[in-house]
Amino acid sequence: MNRFAASVYTFIERHDLLSHKAMYIIALSGGADSVALAVVMKELGYNIEAAHCNFHLRGSESDRDESFVELFCQEQGIPLHRAHFHTREYATLHKVSIEMAARDLRYDYFERLRRDTGATAVCVAHHREDSVETVLINMLRGTGIHGMTGISARSGNIIRPLLGVSRKDIENYLEEKGQAFVTDSTNLVDDVVRNKIRLDIMPLLREINPNADKAIYDTAERLNDAAAVFDDTVEKLRGELCRSYSDEGCVIDIEKLERCPAPQTILFELLRPYGFNGSVVEQIYGNINGRTGAVYNSARYDLAADRGHLIVELRRGEMKPLTAPETGTYVISDTLKIRIEIVEGIEISRSADTATLDAGKVGFPLHIRPAAPADRFVPFGMKGSKLVSDYLTDRKRSVFEKRRQIVVTGKDDSIIWIAGERTDNRCRVTDGTLKTLKITLLNQQ
Repeated sequence: MNRFAASVYTFIERHDLLSHKAMYIIALSGGADSVALAVVMKELGYNIEAAHCNFHLRGSESDRDESFVELFCQEQGIPLHRAHFHTREYATLHKVSIEMAARDLRYDYFERLRRDTGATAVCVAHHREDSVETVLINMLRGTGIHGMTGISARSGNIIRPLLGVSRKDIENYLEEKGQAFVTDSTNLVDDVVRNKIRLDIMPLLREINPNADKAIYDTAERLNDAAAVFDDTVEKLRGELCRSYSDEGCVIDIEKLERCPAPQTILFELLRPYGFNGSVVEQIYGNINGRTGAVYNSARYDLAADRGHLIVELRRGEMKPLTAPETGTYVISDTLKIRIEIVEGIEISRSADTATLDAGKVGFPLHIRPAAPADRFVPFGMKGSKLVSDYLTDRKRSVFEKRRQIVVTGKDDSIIWIAGERTDNRCRVTDGTLKTLKITLLNQQ
């Protein structure tokens, strides 16, 4: 085993990345890094297959890469899987950059291929300089401790066995082996942030310190250990500060948060899984004791301050108004239905999910819609009207619960039921009721 292979094997063992009993997919572009990964993993005796993506972004150069990979795999005896993508069309359709489109396409493909072939994981050829560049990119964007740790050796089903070696180590290994590779010409142009750092910034840093790459990488490794200690503390605080912490959202106790050391940093870590970046977290914390009802957004979640708590919820599509011309069961959303019945005689429900009203005082069609700011009704048992929003405030409903609140109105659009809450007194069941209108909310599982 030569020095390069020994270094890679030591890194694999130290991070417990691979097993000789499993099969792995190699992401093989044909470039020096991925070719070295395939060669060294074969040399180390791992069971591998290769996957190549042709993104059709560089004309004949893309086809050249695919032909090279095909011949390489034939020579090495490595089974090859190939995929072709219309990357520009995907980027336009999904309104993302070409770089992001290519990333999404290849990682989605790798995961499907991994499942289809029964592979344990997908190995990609990121090396030491890639991790260093990532640290610098994150610093430029503004980051926390995790952004300073660089690229992880393992991220879910993605494994990076070459993180402990440099680009120079890779080139020397391939030269020693007499192994050819292809060069992506776009990597030589400083037209994206990573290439600017690689081609412009890193050479300047190496003038200051010839070992700048290793120094930054070693620092990131030490911070990775520190992050493990930090994460353990955050995990304990999460249990103390949060209710219902899940993919659906959470509720954070503001008073307890403010008693923590570095509360803004803790808040950033609590909100990071929900996609809130540092600048938004700074705004949230700066207004943490401000007016109730202010809403902040990430790509998929909303956050609101409400009566001493920060409430995070997964954003869902707004309900579209629905008209019910007659009795029956109607679908409101993926999780909710409403059943409308007419019952002979008097029937009174005491369930919050069911309203019973005098059918003679309510005419079809009924309308089911979200509550509006100016909505008023006469709460059951009262004579005067009240704003629905004030009623919900009195009931201590959060801004998100108010936003989700459904009302049912009669044919004249007057509210007959705040769904799940209270009926309107004007259409209540009385001794003179001949038929009961029964409306029931049904949760769909």
